Amino acid sequence: MQQAVGAATPAGSVLALPPAGTTFGVEEEFHLVDPASYRLTRSPALAEAVLRGESGRHLHAEITTTQLESASDVCTTLSELRAELVTTRAEAAGAAARAGVRILAASTHPFDSWQQQDITPAPRYQAMVDRWAGLAMQQDICGCHVHVGVPDLETAVAVMDRARPYLPVLLAMTGSSPFHDGVDTGHDSYRTMWWSRWPTTGPPEYLGSAERFQEVVAGLVASGVVADSSHLYWDLRPSSHLPTLEFRLADVCTEVDDVVLHAALVRSLVRVLAGRVEGSHPCPQPRPELLRAARWRAARHGLDGELFDPLQCELVPARVAVRRLLVELQDDLRDHDEWAVVVELVERLFERGTSASRQRRTWLRTGDWREVAARIVREGTALESG
Repeated sequence: MQQAVGAATPAGSVLALPPAGTTFGVEEEFHLVDPASYRLTRSPALAEAVLRGESGRHLHAEITTTQLESASDVCTTLSELRAELVTTRAEAAGAAARAGVRILAASTHPFDSWQQQDITPAPRYQAMVDRWAGLAMQQDICGCHVHVGVPDLETAVAVMDRARPYLPVLLAMTGSSPFHDGVDTGHDSYRTMWWSRWPTTGPPEYLGSAERFQEVVAGLVASGVVADSSHLYWDLRPSSHLPTLEFRLADVCTEVDDVVLHAALVRSLVRVLAGRVEGSHPCPQPRPELLRAARWRAARHGLDGELFDPLQCELVPARVAVRRLLVELQDDLRDHDEWAVVVELVERLFERGTSASRQRRTWLRTGDWREVAARIVREGTALESG
């Protein structure tokens, strides 16, 4: 997101921030590929131009020169977010084209690997390599992050605590990384598995208060594992630089429709859970082992198998789990005039499947890795707003 949710008065005091879930925005990361071979392609010139702010105000460099990030402005409606995503993807595609490459909107490249990458020459990224060594050098995955506005850190932590059981079904709807290094991994989201090697990834444990969150961050800094809270790579976290709760669990959604759907569900969930905080509803505290198991099943099966409900300790068909989530969010989505849009987007997703399932269908039909990558590029840059 490109701007903070709150604003300062001329006297310097900070205006009260709006209720949780009033605003939201999306960050997307893309691979860069050759327009003919669709191989992963280094573009140091594009990375340097982005670092200098010359390629568009929504664009940011990433850890490697084979990646590019876009960030929307702050939005308040689904239609506004869709328009922003069309704009930011077009900006990214245009900057890539000027550098002689194209953007590939999926969390893994189907057949190339981290060995085709170089680290972006910027102090932050070199510091990451110094701290995490091979983990940083092998960072050949991309993600989609949704920021949802919250009024304060206490609200962010309380909602984060309550959101943890819902993360697996949200992940299952976004899988776009079935292939890695030219191998079918058997997962819808192999990115989730690859990312899990890092020391600060996965579902956060229950915290209970903003004070406890700050204590945990201080402890991790003291350990040397992180430099600050911007290096917390949990599936969701309070943002280190914006008044938002940041959901980081999703694969890159190849189609804009699926980004809008994911962001809509995430924001509605924040509004609903913030209401439960205000109503002093008890916070579920499933065991971390169960949350990790649920996360793994979502990454493994996506929408084509069964998901594990960490609260009921039962397996549920993935599409039933999605419909249960819709029922839970229905009143909120209706109150905000978003229900019809969200239901339509869910049905479209059910009809065509996740990006991971579409990639597999292309591979099984053609046996051609280039065709798999080409389809991702086409779908990810089909930017008609609708």
